[in-house]
Amino acid sequence: MTETTKPFWRGINHLALITNDMDSTTRFWHGVLGARLVAHLGNESFRHYFFEFGDEQTVAFFEYRGVAVERFQVPAGVPDRRKAQFDHLSFNLPDEHALEELRARLKSHGCEVTDVIDHGFVRSIYFNDPNGIALEASWWVVDPTGRIADYDDPALFSDPDPVAAVRELVRDGVVASAPQTTLSSDDIVDPA
Repeated sequence: MTETTKPFWRGINHLALITNDMDSTTRFWHGVLGARLVAHLGNESFRHYFFEFGDEQTVAFFEYRGVAVERFQVPAGVPDRRKAQFDHLSFNLPDEHALEELRARLKSHGCEVTDVIDHGFVRSIYFNDPNGIALEASWWVVDPTGRIADYDDPALFSDPDPVAAVRELVRDGVVASAPQTTLSSDDIVDPA
């Protein structure tokens, strides 16, 4: 796929996570974080709730009825064999003031939260939801989105040993190949 034929992404439609307690999850995500509950569905097997984070962007949760999922909690960015495919979710905020306001809001609700961490091009706070899911809220000090990537800018591209695909992007403007994938199952269940 070339840069001229790439999809026009409009953000994240939803990230689907799992909870054992949809009530507590709703109270935290809607009540504490202010992520409005905008839709839900369910049947005898599960519930599926969607919380808004911007136009057309949600975080969703499944609660499987009668099937408890082991809860564990680890901080973001720390290796742990239990989180093989997911580390944390970061929400975008407009500026440092909004980041500080969210930090104060979390603290006022009795939630533990880090100080603001300066990563150079982005500043963040870290916290967990009641399910132990590692969360981050960030604002771009230097916003790398919506513009042509300058791979020579050390403020945004600082890996001293980038992977082959990045070297191809720098050299050719495209990646030379892409991996093939497979479905885990042919059974896609429509929850409606």
